[in-house]
Amino acid sequence: MTALLSVTGLRKSYGSVEVLKGIDFEVKAGEKIALIGPSGSGKSTCLRCMNFLEKPSAGDIRLDGERVGVRPGGRGDSERIMSDRQLAPQRAQMGMVFQLFHLWPHLSVLENVAIAARKVRRLSAVEARDLAMEMLAKVHMSHRASASPLELSGGQQQRVAIARALSQKPKLMLFDEPTSALDPELVHEVLKVIEELAAEGRTMLLVTHEIAFARDVADRVMFLDGGVIVEEGLARDVITTPREPRTQAFLKQIRH
Repeated sequence: MTALLSVTGLRKSYGSVEVLKGIDFEVKAGEKIALIGPSGSGKSTCLRCMNFLEKPSAGDIRLDGERVGVRPGGRGDSERIMSDRQLAPQRAQMGMVFQLFHLWPHLSVLENVAIAARKVRRLSAVEARDLAMEMLAKVHMSHRASASPLELSGGQQQRVAIARALSQKPKLMLFDEPTSALDPELVHEVLKVIEELAAEGRTMLLVTHEIAFARDVADRVMFLDGGVIVEEGLARDVITTPREPRTQAFLKQIRH
């Protein structure tokens, strides 16, 4: 099966500090891949490079065969990084869920989701509203459609943020530690929604510290440390019986 997402030679530096040191991986349609590793290992930077929220220093990223973020130069011209306006159609194909929720406080829950459908997919107000209600139902939040985000718990706000990303009808869902900003008792409700979306066959790239969740929901796990993929494989194999000493040490520390 042809990869939906293909990443080759991905590097990212901030000045003299190289955060990603040559990352290569593929994600097939319907596949769920979890990125795990210690803080500062490059996981979130890697994820944010997928849609050029962080511009890679080098490498090639392709979504459904189309190169992301780069325009080929004309004869004799070098390649050019796309502007945000040029990138918008590609970013719309990758639904991004951040650590923080970034909901508009002056809009209702329904309006927060519908506005994404109107701006990104150019739907009419009625179509956007219908789609927003459909997506809110998927995350079990349709009963709070008229509420203000300020009236919601952190877990509920994150579920609305997931619905907003879904309203773009993306080919790929990107989750950047979606539960890290939540109180512990609210984590489960967000993980449950992500698990339900995974069961629908959605393609996902997920940065998480929830190791048991990664083991049970992801198809594959990549363990990053020091800007490289130290180990990758089937989720249960990597997390239950890791091969690499660095992976073993990390998971032992997490468990204790």
